Amino acid sequence: MPDSVLVASAVMLGCMFMKIPVFAALLIGSLCYFLLPPGASTQILAQRFTSGMESIPLLAVPFYIFAGVVMNYSGITSRIMELCGVLTGRLPGGLAQVNILLSTLMGGLSGSNLADAAMSAKMLVPEMEKKGFPLDFSTAVTAFSSIITPLIPPGIQMILYGTLASVSIGKMFISGLSVGLLTCLVLMLGTAVIAKRRGYQPSRTTRASPSEVLAAAKHAFLPLCLPVIIIGGIRVGVFTPTEAGAIAVIYGIGLGLLYRSLSWRDLLASIRETVATTGVIALIVGAASVFAWIMTKERIPQILSEGVAANLGDKHLFLVAINLFLLVIGMFIEGTAATIVLAPLLAPVARVYGIDDVQFAFIFIFNLSIGCLTPPMGTLMFVTCGITGCKTRDFLRASLPYFAMLLVILALLTFVPFLSIGILGLFY
Repeated sequence: MPDSVLVASAVMLGCMFMKIPVFAALLIGSLCYFLLPPGASTQILAQRFTSGMESIPLLAVPFYIFAGVVMNYSGITSRIMELCGVLTGRLPGGLAQVNILLSTLMGGLSGSNLADAAMSAKMLVPEMEKKGFPLDFSTAVTAFSSIITPLIPPGIQMILYGTLASVSIGKMFISGLSVGLLTCLVLMLGTAVIAKRRGYQPSRTTRASPSEVLAAAKHAFLPLCLPVIIIGGIRVGVFTPTEAGAIAVIYGIGLGLLYRSLSWRDLLASIRETVATTGVIALIVGAASVFAWIMTKERIPQILSEGVAANLGDKHLFLVAINLFLLVIGMFIEGTAATIVLAPLLAPVARVYGIDDVQFAFIFIFNLSIGCLTPPMGTLMFVTCGITGCKTRDFLRASLPYFAMLLVILALLTFVPFLSIGILGLFY
């Protein structure tokens, strides 16, 4: 590997560890490559930076962000939470189960785990405390259930990975349904066991009547149709994943107006929040395109593939090594940044071993999702603890059973491919 690439990579990682904004870290590292011998024209840096933000699939990102923000501002979330309460209120754990199911259903609306965690921390944790749940347990359930969001279509992480690793976003959206439901099921079963052992009471003592279930389902029916419209439209060929994002925006605004819960002030606030979030992602993608050009020019993916294949001859050994590597990386580098840097490098290596693109995509995304819950980065951990006031030490102690559950899910996704790609046979 050329010295200029090693220096550029070391500078980039050093900047990230010093908490310099991700796009700036990528640009500074890339600039080192262009300035060191043998060097290259800095005009290429500017060209790659601008062209990286012109990707058609990435146009879906602001649309899905906007749709999710509008849904939150218009109060549509409360309708879904009401349905979750009716369906899971009698299960051991009560509101904790509501929390997990809400994250699963909201994944098809918000697309952002941070948005989901912030919303649930504000709405559900105070109610859980009133019902007698400890603050650390309530905060842990909220944070861990939020990792379901990027696994359910239209998760923004899937769009980024699919764009960078040349994987079908439509197939990832469909497979995300099975991966998200698997995660939801394991977390709910684990929570039920914890609740029984600790004596946490259900939020309802009587079974919901059919009329109650029907009323709650009717209340939440239209919001829950959005993921069905997106998946169905993409599969039938009515629109592309990018066009589906625009449909989601129109649908979200239409629901807000229909329910008379979206004011002009809310709409303007949604636009401001969407622009700010999209701007950050666009800068990161543009800077990452420069770094990706450097990696391609120096044949780093090919060198990495050959080296890994020579030293790890077995596919399963490779997957174990990748899991350990990504779990560590996720602890120190923010998930979006890690995806942008590593997806173009590791996806070709996985293909050498004959691993399905979609299966590897979810192994990759799930590993980095776990990283969102672990220090020192732990964005989900810090967001939920910051809102609820829970101490990090208490949060980590309450999280130990949930980390075990996530590792079980990761092992299933790694060694049982059917769980992540089996559903594709129903659509393709």
